[in-house]
Amino acid sequence: MVGSGGLLGGAIAVEVAQRPGWTLFPSPALPWADPDAVTDLARTAVRALIHEAAEADADWSIIWAAGAGVIGTSPEQLDREIEQFTAVLDVVAQEAGGTAAAPRGSVFFSSSAGGVYGGSASPPYTENTAPVPLSPYGATKLRMEAVAVRFSERSGISLLIGRIANVYGPGQKLGKMQGLISHMAKAQYSPSPANIFVPLDTVRDYIYVTDCAALICDGIDRLGVARGAADAPDARAQQVVKIIASGQAVTIGSLIGYFRGVARHNPNIMLGSSPTVSMQALDLRLRSVVWPELDERPLTPLPAGIHATMLDIVGGIQAG
Repeated sequence: MVGSGGLLGGAIAVEVAQRPGWTLFPSPALPWADPDAVTDLARTAVRALIHEAAEADADWSIIWAAGAGVIGTSPEQLDREIEQFTAVLDVVAQEAGGTAAAPRGSVFFSSSAGGVYGGSASPPYTENTAPVPLSPYGATKLRMEAVAVRFSERSGISLLIGRIANVYGPGQKLGKMQGLISHMAKAQYSPSPANIFVPLDTVRDYIYVTDCAALICDGIDRLGVARGAADAPDARAQQVVKIIASGQAVTIGSLIGYFRGVARHNPNIMLGSSPTVSMQALDLRLRSVVWPELDERPLTPLPAGIHATMLDIVGGIQAG
């Protein structure tokens, strides 16, 4: 697991730990400021993971849920993120590619539906929609997807790319300018309002973090089925792209209404403008047509998710 300290990565770690037959392999925190140390630690961790999986006669998977970039991040920072991602995948390919471990392995990469489809035509967007990023952030995610596909093709290790909708829920770090629901929840207990820089008819798809984590793990399971048994003659690496979303379109205006209903007072918000508005799509409705059976499940209703997020925020305030 790479990125277990973030909102999504933390939820995936919990989901993996509680799944029957799954084992969460301990992995070190990578020192991103030191590229050589990242490579060395990644190599040690990958070797240990492959060895343990072989001893247990089990499949293995590396889940990439890391990423510090957001819309507005500098191109230099985004380039470094690509370089680090490429370096780690190179290590995985060197240690497992072309060996008996490759057919038993997979990689999951957490991409961004909003980033890659920002300028695409004709929503709702599906996996068949041509990606058209509006921002350097979205273009970076698309470039990282291409890096991952090339890695899979040369290594024989299967790949699942999750183009993920707006993830929200308890535990989101509020230092980055993302996570509107968490920022609105925090503003309910603060004199400082949550700033909204997009029109109120902007449409987004919000998925609760534990629902998202469960979908990702089910997708990794499904990927193993898709590539076939490891000892089958026709077993081969798969490269699958799947949108991971709730499939429910919500305007910012409706989101404000949900907060009003949950908090029972008007949300503490302020409307404004930002240079990044031009990088934000007005309509980001999403619909997955890949492995649609995975999406046939009950999801956390938005009011319940907002309530849980607010409880987490106030709990953090009370704990100091």
